[in-house]
Amino acid sequence: MVTTNRASIAVPHPDLLVVIPAYNEAANLAAVVADVRASLPGADVLVIDDGSADDTARIGNAAGAKVLRLPVNSGYGVALQTGYKYAVRQGYTRVAQMDADGQHKAGFMPDLLALVEGGSADIVIGSRFLDGDGHYEPSRARKIGMGIFSRMASRIMSQHVTDPTSGYQVMRIDVARFFCSDVYPADYPDADILILLHRSGFRVSEVGVQMRMPTGKSMHSGHRSLYYIYKMFLSILVTMLRPSLPAEERAR
Repeated sequence: MVTTNRASIAVPHPDLLVVIPAYNEAANLAAVVADVRASLPGADVLVIDDGSADDTARIGNAAGAKVLRLPVNSGYGVALQTGYKYAVRQGYTRVAQMDADGQHKAGFMPDLLALVEGGSADIVIGSRFLDGDGHYEPSRARKIGMGIFSRMASRIMSQHVTDPTSGYQVMRIDVARFFCSDVYPADYPDADILILLHRSGFRVSEVGVQMRMPTGKSMHSGHRSLYYIYKMFLSILVTMLRPSLPAEERAR
């Protein structure tokens, strides 16, 4: 388990871009952006409005975030990749990502950043389960699915992976640049991406965080959960068949 100490004085982060993909999150977005701005002073906040039908874009702008609007709902992965491309083109050195529904607490972000800035990891995942405190209790079906992919990722990567579906992450710009290629999925970037990162030579780590239970409908709920499980197994298989990339190629 990785433990870190939060600084009592906020440190500015002018080279950090926080990417927040958002789809119909007008009710939650202002509080999420305010949380980020309070926890990460000086960081830029970029909301990717994924074809929302509500006031997500307007709320994001009013909260002080940069906003990019996708013309149609294109999927979680596409929204994130849009943010990565923006970060690479604008010259940021680090990229963070968190959800727009209020599930993620920005106050834990400095803990993740510390590992990246210390050079011990290329990408750090905020894990709901690493600390084992039981604060986050998913449904039985989701818990089983998470457990299966956690064990698969742990075995393939030869390291303990507790939360392969977490969208709470911080990465070096090299990782974001790698995600700008066609290897990044349009819908659910989860355990398959962690495995791909490991096989491509990137160092993946986890930090224990606290998350709120989501109040909206999960993108893995209902009949979509069956598709998600099928897709993830297939994607992991394809990832394992893909040749590992040499360092010079993944750095392009």
